[in-house]
Amino acid sequence: MNVLALDTSTRSCSVAVAIDGRAASEVSTVSNRTHSLHLMGMVRDALALAEVGLKEIDGFAVTIGPGSFTGLRIGISTAKGLAFAAGKPCVGVSSLEALASACLPWPERICVLMDARKGEVYTAVYQESDGRLERIGGERVLAPEAILRTIASPHLFVGEAVPLYEKQIRAIVGQNVRWAPRDRHFPKASTVAWLALDRLAGATADGVDLLAPRYIRQSDAELSIRAPETAR
Repeated sequence: MNVLALDTSTRSCSVAVAIDGRAASEVSTVSNRTHSLHLMGMVRDALALAEVGLKEIDGFAVTIGPGSFTGLRIGISTAKGLAFAAGKPCVGVSSLEALASACLPWPERICVLMDARKGEVYTAVYQESDGRLERIGGERVLAPEAILRTIASPHLFVGEAVPLYEKQIRAIVGQNVRWAPRDRHFPKASTVAWLALDRLAGATADGVDLLAPRYIRQSDAELSIRAPETAR
């Protein structure tokens, strides 16, 4: 199966092509510019490097969040458009799961911290079990201290928020801290493709019309609309 995968959930933008479960190409960039400026060019480059055409892609995968609201919309709309045009299935993958999966194999728990701004992080904790990743609890958005103070055993920390809150992590978690390599702090499209492979092969892909971002928290626009209502 040939899979084209996208990630636009953070400042990093990544596109990968996997052929029969093997990463054939991957193109990535980290930029503060909108991903809409370079995403399609990266899709073309990834296909060219893998030496396959869009018609040879059997399924598509994309991170659906949490992450940058604008970035998620760009990635998901692009994946949906490509899947619809090709008449092929599409799968949505958690950006937190993609970050944790890139750290496997790992014997201890993995704590993912993505920057949610406003002094908060998107976070989830995972544990490898029988070669598969299991999430312990839910995906949440909260102040970093709230998750750090619950950690009482060795955890591997990964995600773009880890360098931002490194001092707090060291101070609160202490000897239970394990640091992921810095090149793992952004989701990789090749990991997204790998996570989507079983679902695409097993005909459990998401309907293109139903694929939507998972923000976890409300956008500023939604909060501003509801604020007058709560003030009445």
